[in-house]
Amino acid sequence: MQTATQQTAAIDSANSPPAENSGFILFISLVATIGGFLFGFDSGVINGTVDGLQQAFQSQSVGTGFNVASMLLGCAAGAYFAGRLADRYGRRSILLWAALLFIVSAWGSGIANGSLEFVIYRILGGLAVGAASVISPAYISEVAPARYRGMLSSLQQIAIIFGLFMAFVSNYLLANYAGASTETLWWNFAAWRWMFWIELFPAALFLLMLLFIPESPRYLVLKGRQTDGELVLTKLFGEPSAQKKLAEIQQSLQANHQPRLSDLRDPATGKLRTLVWVGLGLATFQQLVGINVVFYYGAVLWQAVGFSEADALLINVISGAISILACVLTLLVIDKIGRKPLLLWGSAGMFITLVLLVYAFANAAQDDNGNLLLGEHGTLALVSANAYVFFFNLSWGPVMWVMLGEMFPNQIRGVGLAVSGLAQWLCNFLITMTFPLLLTGIGLAGAYGLYALGALLSVVFVLKMVHETKGKELEDME
Repeated sequence: MQTATQQTAAIDSANSPPAENSGFILFISLVATIGGFLFGFDSGVINGTVDGLQQAFQSQSVGTGFNVASMLLGCAAGAYFAGRLADRYGRRSILLWAALLFIVSAWGSGIANGSLEFVIYRILGGLAVGAASVISPAYISEVAPARYRGMLSSLQQIAIIFGLFMAFVSNYLLANYAGASTETLWWNFAAWRWMFWIELFPAALFLLMLLFIPESPRYLVLKGRQTDGELVLTKLFGEPSAQKKLAEIQQSLQANHQPRLSDLRDPATGKLRTLVWVGLGLATFQQLVGINVVFYYGAVLWQAVGFSEADALLINVISGAISILACVLTLLVIDKIGRKPLLLWGSAGMFITLVLLVYAFANAAQDDNGNLLLGEHGTLALVSANAYVFFFNLSWGPVMWVMLGEMFPNQIRGVGLAVSGLAQWLCNFLITMTFPLLLTGIGLAGAYGLYALGALLSVVFVLKMVHETKGKELEDME
């Protein structure tokens, strides 16, 4: 018979948080987020190289748009195949291949002497970005406890934005040191080529650090490697919790077959599961608000409204710093207030700020070269653009990746991420490819009016379709 003291101790033990190895969980999550950093850096580095590409390859608006957007075709393929291959070969294995592709792409993009060669290397980089975009958050979700999974998964977006920020800083410093992105820097190579080569350092670090993290325990159990999965779970959560978690994972994997695309259909109706439609909607609306126009064409945009190349690159740096601040705020609150409220606030904020940008651009005069003269609306445009970036990175930037990494049940997580990632990057390609055409066709005001419409529609989508996932175990997702 237990004493009162023993009973109290037993109750305290039952109610206390599990004996997690928090330091190890944080370490492997940070390693995975280096993939996010490279995702951001590889996406943002193109921003400062557009003038160099136009000069070196003699490309016009359509050619420039494809040189910039070509990586996104690789991203779409990388996201789709990585999600499926990760179910076959493991999350860590796919990240290792991504690290190698980052290295090859960074080197090749800098040495390219023609558009075709450049596009090939950028597509290889896109494969790496696409793989990292879906596998890094999925890996973090599969090793993190539910009670702070959102915070750790949000590190991915902070890493993405930090990668963008460092690309902007690197581009600015290199262009400033050389005099312009098209001017010669070291060893008789133009500055824009060095902008790509800087990425070799974090890419090599990513490859090295991946050798020190374990495979996802949920993948190991999925492949029937229960002993290996239990060892990893024990290292993550302690022995008592590992046994319980192992049983939960085994129970959640009810279908005794390899994950496949047909799992995305509801077996009762034969139609695509509602959850998959939600994933597709989250993935596409994140792009329909036009955020990557700022990330990829920021320098072009600000030069189009009268700023010099140096000032435009500096504005990119400021936008990157604001983005990091917004992501840090999200990290602090996402597990407290949830995912859905952040999405709603972000959509509403982006709609308002985009409308203000449209107003500023629509009321600007033009010079003889067709550039906009914002005049008294210059401050409004700058503040609205940075507020727009802030609202995106407070909400859809990190929350979309968090939700895609956690919302799918274990059995369909890989294929669910595959189709959602494919949709996200194809939509990204569409937005990025069409911006130079919209710029010359309907102007900045017209282009940003379309993005404002996307933000407004995203409010309706979140209200009607998105359900909260805060605090749920992955085994309880459906």
